[in-house]
Amino acid sequence: MRVPEGDSLHRAARLLQPLVGERLAAESPHPRGAVTRVAERVDGRTLEAVEAVGKNLLLRFEGGVVVRSHLGMTGRWRLEPAGYPRHGLPWLVLRGRDREAVLVGGSRLQIVARPPRLGPDILAASPQLDAIVANLRAAAPERAIGEALLDQRLVSGIGNVWRAEALWTARVSPWRPLARVSTSELESVVGAAHELMRAALDGRRPARHLYRRTGRACRRCGTPISSRGQGEANRTAYWCPGCQT
Repeated sequence: MRVPEGDSLHRAARLLQPLVGERLAAESPHPRGAVTRVAERVDGRTLEAVEAVGKNLLLRFEGGVVVRSHLGMTGRWRLEPAGYPRHGLPWLVLRGRDREAVLVGGSRLQIVARPPRLGPDILAASPQLDAIVANLRAAAPERAIGEALLDQRLVSGIGNVWRAEALWTARVSPWRPLARVSTSELESVVGAAHELMRAALDGRRPARHLYRRTGRACRRCGTPISSRGQGEANRTAYWCPGCQT
C-alpha cells in the first residue's frame, strides 16, 4: 500500500469541511490515539479550519490549538453520520451536530505549536512553481532528482506515484543528479507533477505509465520498465531506461 500523497490529503481536507464552524465533541477509542491526548485538548472546541499542507492535514481549533494528522501507510479520514456504527477502534472521532469525522490509523497525530516547515505545496490554490524550481536548483547538486522530489522541505505533497509519472512525462531519469538537470527540465517535471496531481484531485484519474509496471513495456518507447530502491528511505523509483535519460 502506498503512502497517501498530497492529492489524498487535499481530498481529506475537502471531506471534513462540513464540520468547520461547529463545536465538536472528541474521543480517542484506540490506545495509540488516546496516548496523544489530542481528543482531550480539542473536546468542546470549535473547528475553525481544515487544510492540507503537503502530506499533512492541519485542523485548526479555537484558542490557537492546531492538530497535525499524518496518514502514513494506512491512515484515512471518513465523514459519517453522527453515531454511525463503527468496526474497530478509531484513533480520533470528532463529532458535530449531524456528522462525525473518523480517523482510522495513521503515523502521526499531535498538537503542534506551529505547522511543520515545508516547501511550497504542489497543490496550493496559487502554486509557487517557480519557488519549487528554485528550491530544487539550490539543493545539493549531486543529489538525484528522484530523491529530491520526495524531500518535503523542497516541495511538499509529491509522493512515489506522481514522482514516477512526472519524471516519465518530462523524460528525465530519477537517477540524474540535479547538476545535470537543466532549469527548463526542472520546470517540466514540476509542472507535470502539478498537472497530474491536480487532475487526480479533481477526479480525472490520469493514466499511470510507470508506477508498479516493472518489467512491462514502456507505453512510449517499448523498453521494459525498471525499478529499484532510491535514497535513505529506499523508496522504489520507477523509470524507463529507453526514453528517460
